[in-house]
Amino acid sequence: MKAAIIGTCLLFVVAFGGASASGQEPTTTGAGGASQVPGDARQSEARAPLAQVALAFDVAGREALYGRLRTQALAGTPEAPGRNVRLVLENRSQFFLTYVAGWATFYDSEGVRCGEGLWKLEAFAPNEQVEVDTPGLRLTCTPSTWRIVATTMLTRTGDVAKPPAGAPPPTETGTTTTGTVAQPSLVSEAGTSPVAATSTTTTTMASLPPLEINVNGKTIPIQLNNPLEIQVGKERVRIVVQPAP
Repeated sequence: MKAAIIGTCLLFVVAFGGASASGQEPTTTGAGGASQVPGDARQSEARAPLAQVALAFDVAGREALYGRLRTQALAGTPEAPGRNVRLVLENRSQFFLTYVAGWATFYDSEGVRCGEGLWKLEAFAPNEQVEVDTPGLRLTCTPSTWRIVATTMLTRTGDVAKPPAGAPPPTETGTTTTGTVAQPSLVSEAGTSPVAATSTTTTTMASLPPLEINVNGKTIPIQLNNPLEIQVGKERVRIVVQPAP
């Protein structure tokens, strides 16, 4: 009897362990040691040696920025940290960026982060190169790798990559008394034509005053239907201001 009870308990333990293992979502390790959940379209910015170019992506996973270090002698200690570095950024996207900001992070030979500095710039044209610095940096080691991450990328309204408009739902076609097929209507479900909807959106944008948001005392200009990417904690968030339906 005792042996039967022990055997039953072992079966429950094995079954519970198998269910727990199968319930965990598998992850993959991306470039630079970052973990990714399958199905995430965004790519992780990879760490690069100091003498090589670092690459940053936008929220859609497209190449957005190239970065290379202008400052060559990088070293610091906890007692005497490095306070600033200069780097050159290149706009690799097809959009004119009215405002862009992000982080440059540095890692020692063991892959431990030992410094991060915030950079920002304005009026960044495609294929343009701009030299920026990281005045808030606190570097406490002699780094061997680094990477850049764009946390905010604001484009002009006319340069926004708009998603393809969905085709209007097909209307039911029938046969008239003369045997001809009824033509599909060009009026959407809301009762307005696409031309009228576009005209209404244009009128709304023209009547709005200049918009801006304030994040911890930092004022950032925004435009209607223009995505704004910001970093909230460990997650990159995309915000779009648009008229209510």
